[in-house]
Amino acid sequence: MQTEDHLLKPEQVAERLNVSVDWVRDHSSRKMPRLPVIRLGGGPGRAGLLRYRASEIEKFIEAMERLSANKRVQ
Repeated sequence: MQTEDHLLKPEQVAERLNVSVDWVRDHSSRKMPRLPVIRLGGGPGRAGLLRYRASEIEKFIEAMERLSANKRVQ
């Protein structure tokens, strides 16, 4: 049985990460670290909707935590 993995809006991701919605949008396409994003709709010249799997955002947080810990050790 597959568990439900909610899709989050940019505003919800921003709240979870305690950052601005602009930060979320920037790190969904052009800045590092890159957020794992799902693009819905859109097309040539159209932005479409951005959605994020809740589980992938949690993995992102864990990866950033490991990276931060490694930098402290060095």
